[in-house]
Amino acid sequence: MAKNLNRSAVALIRCECYDRENVRAAVAKGIGLLGGINSIFHKEQRVLLKPNVLSGKSPDQCVTTHPEVFYAVAELSVQSGLKLSYGDSPAIGKPSTVLEKSGISKVAKELDLVQADFENGEIVSFPDGIHHKQFKIAKGVLEAEGIISLPKLKTHGLTRLTGAVKNQFGCIPGFSKPEFHVKLPDAVSFSKMLVDLNRFLKPNLFVMDAIESMEGNGPGSGDPVSTKFLMFSTDPVAMDTVAGKILNIKPDRVPTTVYGAEFGLGNMDDEKIDIIGDNLSQFIKHDFNIERGPQSGNSISWKYQIAKSLVSNKPVIDEKLCKQCGVCIDQCPVVPKALKWKSDRKIASPMYDYKKCIRCYCCQEVCPYKAIRVKVPLLRRAVDFLYP
Repeated sequence: MAKNLNRSAVALIRCECYDRENVRAAVAKGIGLLGGINSIFHKEQRVLLKPNVLSGKSPDQCVTTHPEVFYAVAELSVQSGLKLSYGDSPAIGKPSTVLEKSGISKVAKELDLVQADFENGEIVSFPDGIHHKQFKIAKGVLEAEGIISLPKLKTHGLTRLTGAVKNQFGCIPGFSKPEFHVKLPDAVSFSKMLVDLNRFLKPNLFVMDAIESMEGNGPGSGDPVSTKFLMFSTDPVAMDTVAGKILNIKPDRVPTTVYGAEFGLGNMDDEKIDIIGDNLSQFIKHDFNIERGPQSGNSISWKYQIAKSLVSNKPVIDEKLCKQCGVCIDQCPVVPKALKWKSDRKIASPMYDYKKCIRCYCCQEVCPYKAIRVKVPLLRRAVDFLYP
């Protein structure tokens, strides 16, 4: 089904828990409201299922797309005659290992799905790119004729919200991802790249897992919170816009949404989005723990720009939680590293050189002990209050 950018449909379906039958019913209803899976794909089409598998955490930690959501979408797709593969490129670790630990591979084997190659990639050109005209894409993605994206609703240190648009970053294999954080250290340029990546890949369908979501120190170390819904759309910008409404964050505070609309990827205007299915009001979480202040680098007041150097968020290490594993140092993409050991004995937590830190929060994403959080300075909080 061709995407109609004049109007975008977003199906919102209540789902209380991850019981298989409940999820099956919600997925069938949601995709049905969009016209059915065969209105989006043709029979025998090679389609990639792309979950969010940031790291090898168990499903109850809300770091990854839940296996039961993956299973329900995959089962419906197989029954509709699609030829499925699946995969993702995690922030750290081999794709096969992380997919196994997350529970995705187990349910994929129940349906005899093929794991796509997300370790090797090819350089592709995108002349129509507005901000970015070249990408390295995983071979498993390039071999597919269509994509079903399965984002997990979570907070994110850089882009505020990781949802439909952000999920495609995992189509870039391995250590090619940290390179983007070095080249594009701010949220605006990074988000523009993500939008162009989506414009190149053109995923056909998005199914967001928000039965349980992550708030606070996301995307890898936050807290699970019950949100009890699944969301369906062919427009990632509209989907993230509706997700923002539920989390009580303005669309213009999420840069992937702002530039997704500006670059023609999808709609963020209320009058162009049709929310179908269950009523939006029953899902709104006014107290959801997500940063809602202005995004530095956006078109905001000159007073905010003057204060910018004094109000930058930064990653900090909780020494009581840190186990001195060194994963944060390994993951830091800048050269020389923005983190280093305090001594050769490695018995104390690493320390930051904030002059080198580009605030990509890769360290925070991959910390296996939830020891790194994003600190919002007091002056930043004051500026956000004065200039909301």
